[in-house]
Amino acid sequence: MLPVHGLAGTTPPDRIHAVTTPPQRTFSMQIHDRPLSERVFHALAFEILAIGISAPLAAWITGHGLFDMGVLTAVIATIAVVWNMLYNWLFDRLQARTGFERTYGVRVAHACGFEGGLIVIAIPFVAWWLDISLWHALVLDIGFVLFYLPYGFLFNLGYDKIRQNLIAAD
Repeated sequence: MLPVHGLAGTTPPDRIHAVTTPPQRTFSMQIHDRPLSERVFHALAFEILAIGISAPLAAWITGHGLFDMGVLTAVIATIAVVWNMLYNWLFDRLQARTGFERTYGVRVAHACGFEGGLIVIAIPFVAWWLDISLWHALVLDIGFVLFYLPYGFLFNLGYDKIRQNLIAAD
């Protein structure tokens, strides 16, 4: 005799799941399992492409030379990488000390703090390198932030899609 699951005439829960849930594609490596070599590749590809797009665009918009804007964007990218590591280390230490959870509100504050800190750090260099006022450096840096927001979204969206396709092909 077959075992009865629940009420007579009902389908066992595992059979319902198998029937109603479409098969899910799983990939051999989840995003959080990326090796260090891939993380380095991702960061370098992100920054090199960003510099390749933003330097000519900024040179055209501001009237400054391509070399000046290329150096500026490369230095800001380097500052951003170093600031990112320091900022996140400090953020992790603060969380360990106070025990807060990483809610959406905390994530928004984290992102704003990172961008605000990066602007404060970068503005003096931008002003000095281009020989412009701090105000003009702030406006230019805000322009870079406005470029990087959609760029970062689109780059990572594309990167994840290409990565999924490569993994699925294996």
